[in-house]
Amino acid sequence: QPFTVLLLGSDDDAKFVPDRLNTQSMILVRVDPSSKQATMLSIPRDLWVPIPGQGVGKISTAYQLGGAQAAIGAVESNFKVHIDDYVWIGLNGLVHLINKLGGVDLQVTNPVMDDFYPADLNSGDDPYGYYRVAVLPGATHMDGVHALQYVRSRHGDLRGDFARSERQQQLLLAIKAQASHLNIADLPTLASSLNGEIKSSIGLDRLRALLTIANDFNGSNIHRVVLVPPYTSEGWAAGQSVVFADWSQILPLVHQTFP
Repeated sequence: QPFTVLLLGSDDDAKFVPDRLNTQSMILVRVDPSSKQATMLSIPRDLWVPIPGQGVGKISTAYQLGGAQAAIGAVESNFKVHIDDYVWIGLNGLVHLINKLGGVDLQVTNPVMDDFYPADLNSGDDPYGYYRVAVLPGATHMDGVHALQYVRSRHGDLRGDFARSERQQQLLLAIKAQASHLNIADLPTLASSLNGEIKSSIGLDRLRALLTIANDFNGSNIHRVVLVPPYTSEGWAAGQSVVFADWSQILPLVHQTFP
């Protein structure tokens, strides 16, 4: 049976209270094992939407207000989809997961040059400080720290968060490629070693099933969607920069790819 998972990524460094985290990344993933087709839909973190029971705000605040269930509720109510499971991961969890997989291979097509990359994970540094990050074009093997820099950086790119969403999807595919080499028997140990750094409603049985079909999915049968204009537009609301949705264009797209 096809199923849909909501992937949530949060800043969980020293600047934030663990139970009050925004989601910096939200990606809907639909997998259809029978047709061997998958879709990834990146949701802009600044999307201005009604949040059930909380009024109107950026969709990234839903997790802060009510955890995974609130984030799921916000996505389901606005995008009119059903979500079967969720996966939440923080900054440290992503670094540790990639390192435990032995790193990832990425083809960098656009350089990343960011003079304002947060220094919050560098022990001893000011958690509110910054440093320069540079990722050059070409094929490269990245450990967890450098992969995080690649997908977290949002300065120095004219397309801002839209480009970052594309890099995040690219990293997901690279992680999938590395994870496909795992032995199913290794899953419990891997899950245990990441205890607390990754939270999910997915059980080990479904993880095992996913691992067995991972090699069936590659770039040709994975549809990648980023809600760039004309699906969205940037603007201001409540004194802050936000992203507005054109639901007349988004919902037909979503219903086509997430039936």
